[in-house]
Amino acid sequence: MSSATVATVTRMIESLPEPVQERVMEHIREYIEDLRDELRWDAAFKRTRPQLVAAARRAKKQIAEGQAEPLDYDRL
Repeated sequence: MSSATVATVTRMIESLPEPVQERVMEHIREYIEDLRDELRWDAAFKRTRPQLVAAARRAKKQIAEGQAEPLDYDRL
């Protein structure tokens, strides 16, 4: 993000009354933390994708061979 963009957003926030500025900043903090969580999830998914694909293939094969049984939610 360019410093001009940051400056524009800063000016926009500064033009608001102080209590509103605090609310805006809290929303921005939460939004940024959500983005960070998504980035961590994406990275973790990329690292484990081969294992997930392999597990899905094994499960599909077991189902095709009749070796799988339906999940019993009462046993969880």
